[in-house]
Amino acid sequence: MRINIVTLFPDFFQGPLSLSIPGRAVTAGLVEYRVVDLREFTHDRHRTVDALAYGGGAGMVMKPDPFFEAVESLSPAGPVILLSPRGKPFQHADAVRLAVQPEMTLLCGHYKDVDQRVADHLATEEISLGDFVLSGGEVAALAVTDAVVRLLPGALGDHDSASSDSFYDHGLLSAPSYTRPFDFRGHQVPEVLRTGDHARIEAWRREEAERLTRERRPDLWARWMEEQEEE
Repeated sequence: MRINIVTLFPDFFQGPLSLSIPGRAVTAGLVEYRVVDLREFTHDRHRTVDALAYGGGAGMVMKPDPFFEAVESLSPAGPVILLSPRGKPFQHADAVRLAVQPEMTLLCGHYKDVDQRVADHLATEEISLGDFVLSGGEVAALAVTDAVVRLLPGALGDHDSASSDSFYDHGLLSAPSYTRPFDFRGHQVPEVLRTGDHARIEAWRREEAERLTRERRPDLWARWMEEQEEE
């Protein structure tokens, strides 16, 4: 897979994309990253990427032409995604969908906004991490990249490691995990996890996943209940 990232801050990605799973995926030949400096596609001596908004108002808006020229230089074969608080909330299903693409391109905004023509006529979709605003799209691009790359076959080395994650199994949160020591400052590991009875352990994990989802994410719980009724 090839992942293109268009940004004002290419140095932001050097460390994170070389570490842990994103870095190991490169070594294994599973993914290639192309980080593009948006200022390379400006044509004035100040390398200007923003301007005042038509209609007035506070803040600067990123110009459309550098984005268009940057993407055209890449000739991407897959989705072009603008990271934006106006976008559709990013979910596990989106990571699965994107992980089977040969290529994806992530556009990182900054300042007050990005010219709407980038969203309407360049990007194929807009994605948001949630109902909050970041300083720029770089953090969101890293989050999307990590979520997608870890799903590439061979990236984790053990598919079961991903299949027990939150949201993977019918959209439920994952059950709690414990490791040694058994007793830590008076707090003990649930006894069922030490029985060796795999059926009981699996039942406990399912019950805990349902309990946590019901208590913490009623939206996910309601959707899961609807699916159960349909089945």
